[in-house]
Amino acid sequence: MKISVVMPVYNEVNTIEEIISRVNSVAIEKEIIVVDDFSTDGTRERLKGIIQGKENMKILYHNRNKGKGAALRTGFESLTGDVVIIQDADLEYDPIEYPRLLEPILDGRADVVYGSRFLGGPHRVLFFWHYVGNKILTLLSNALTNLNLTDIETCYKVFKRKILEDIDFKSNRFGFEPEFTAKVSKKRLRIYEVPISYSGRTYSEGKKITWKDGIVALFLIFWYRFFD
Repeated sequence: MKISVVMPVYNEVNTIEEIISRVNSVAIEKEIIVVDDFSTDGTRERLKGIIQGKENMKILYHNRNKGKGAALRTGFESLTGDVVIIQDADLEYDPIEYPRLLEPILDGRADVVYGSRFLGGPHRVLFFWHYVGNKILTLLSNALTNLNLTDIETCYKVFKRKILEDIDFKSNRFGFEPEFTAKVSKKRLRIYEVPISYSGRTYSEGKKITWKDGIVALFLIFWYRFFD
């Protein structure tokens, strides 16, 4: 099966070359679709140099900053693979996990796989209140979807391409995460979780999600469950 790695990017000039190198080093047939969400730190220029000589890469550019969800939708429109992997560009998530994430789909058990940071994998010790906020969001989402996930906010969501034919995603920013969970739960898809490692970073190192995105996620969990 061909894998499509969709990578939204915004102001990651210090990590973009390394993350693409790591994705390329995974020994699976794949295409890499990078969507630059109007970076202003030199990422766009760096990407133009990286793509040279790489036939499996495609870079798409937004003409203004629209958010992670919007960047993912742009990437979804251009992919050609059988299975989709969402990959952040900040080195918090390691592509070495791909074989583990793909296994439940490739052996026919799952339609969607979440890579959970809370199932025992090694992780950098960081923010307590981020951990609490994530647990609250995941608990509320589970209560409304009747799932027992441990980490709805994880970047690593892997799924069969065909689900994009039946689901219309709308969130422009980090609201994509609760939206994705709400909508795949409604489709009664087979969902698995696998443990992954996590190398979180601080705000001084470039982390972008804030408490405001958590408040929005609370609203969207209800919205996508009952109104969309």
